[in-house]
Amino acid sequence: MKNKVLIVNSNYYKNISENLLQGASEELKKNNFQYDVLTAPGCFEIPYLISKNINEYMGFIALGCVIRGETYHFNLIANECARKIIDISNNSLKPIGFGVLTCENINQAIERSDITKKNKGKEAANACIKLL
Repeated sequence: MKNKVLIVNSNYYKNISENLLQGASEELKKNNFQYDVLTAPGCFEIPYLISKNINEYMGFIALGCVIRGETYHFNLIANECARKIIDISNNSLKPIGFGVLTCENINQAIERSDITKKNKGKEAANACIKLL
């Protein structure tokens, strides 16, 4: 197992994901953690990439954003992504910092990913670090 953390970052909303990634990577660097980054096309694919690499890293950070639309799709993606990530963490006994935003609109996502404010990527990295 690498003495590293893997960040899995969904880039569906590119500007949001870049901010989340910046917050997470800066927090890892500040705490002297090495890391790799994999990009997922959407949040639904994050658990697969974590599972595929579960034996290669000591911890994980899941980053992404799901914004509510007019259909039930938001609920499916948000709920199943979160459920599977906690399942993987519990079954592997490895920490997964959860930085997947679930927002009502793009303005909420911008606010929660803002690097000068409470960046949820930074918070997810901090949670993973504390558990390690």
